[in-house]
Amino acid sequence: MTALLEFQRTFAKAVMQPLSARDNMKRGVEPAVELVKRNSRLSSFERLEIYNRSYWSRVLDAFSEDFPGVRASVGAKTFDRLRRRYLADCPSQSFTMRDLGKHLASWMERNPALVGDNFDIALEMAKLEWAEIESFDAAEDERLSPEDVAAIDPEHPLPLQPHLRLLEVRHEVDRLLLKTRETAKRNQGVTRGLTPKQIEDAKSAEPLYLAIHRHELVVHYKRLDAEMFRLLRALLSGGSMGDAVEFAYSESTLSPAHCQQHIQDTFALFASLGWFCKGTPTTTEEPQ
Repeated sequence: MTALLEFQRTFAKAVMQPLSARDNMKRGVEPAVELVKRNSRLSSFERLEIYNRSYWSRVLDAFSEDFPGVRASVGAKTFDRLRRRYLADCPSQSFTMRDLGKHLASWMERNPALVGDNFDIALEMAKLEWAEIESFDAAEDERLSPEDVAAIDPEHPLPLQPHLRLLEVRHEVDRLLLKTRETAKRNQGVTRGLTPKQIEDAKSAEPLYLAIHRHELVVHYKRLDAEMFRLLRALLSGGSMGDAVEFAYSESTLSPAHCQQHIQDTFALFASLGWFCKGTPTTTEEPQ
C-alpha cells in the first residue's frame, strides 16, 4: 500500500465515522488526527472534526431530500433517528450519494421498531422513492413501435425499458408522495408529517399496482390493473411473450372476449408509452 493510499483511507475512515449524540466527532480517531496539522486557532482534532461534521451534514441532508415521503410518514423526530441509525449501519459505499438509500427498505424490514407505528406505509414509501431514484437514472433503449411488437414471435421475449419499475402496495403512496412534495414547495421546502387521518384514508382494501417510469427526464407513476401488472412482471422475468400473456390472465375474472380486447388495449397502451424496446430482456424477478 502506498503512503498516499494509506493516508486517504485513514482520513476517510475518520471523516465518515458517525457523529456523537451531540453531533461532535467521537474520540478514537488518533491515527487520523496525527495526519492533520494544528494551526494557531484549532487543534488537529478540531480541524478534523470540521470535515467530519461537514460530511455528515451533507449526507444527512441528501438522504432527507431523497426520502421526504418516509419522513412525512414517520414524523421528523423518528425520521432523524432512523436516518442516523440507517447510515451508521449502511454507510456509503459509492462515489455518489445517489446510492445512499439503496438498502433502506430491506433495513427497515429488519428494524421495524426503529420505524414506529406507521411502519407499513413508511416501508411502501421507501420502496416507491427508491424506485423513483432508480427509474430516473436508468437507461432508455430504442423504443419499439406497435408494428414492431406485432411482428415479434410469441415464443420470444419482449424487452422492457430499463427505467421501468413495478410496485405492489396497500396504501395510495403515489398520491400521498405527490401531495407531500406539493405541500413542501408551498412551505419553503419543509416536509410536513402525514396526519393519522391521511394515513387511514390512504389504506386500500385491494392491492394497488404501480408502474414507475421515466418520460423526458421526468419520473411518472401509473396505476395498473392486476392483469397489466402480472404481464409486465412476467416480461421483466425474461419469459416469452406468449408465456407472459398466459401468466397475466391465468387468474383473471374477465370473460374470454374481454380478455382478448384487454390484451390488445394493454399492448397498445404500453407501446404508446414506449415501454417496449429493442434492448436485452431484463430478468429482475420471477412470477409467483
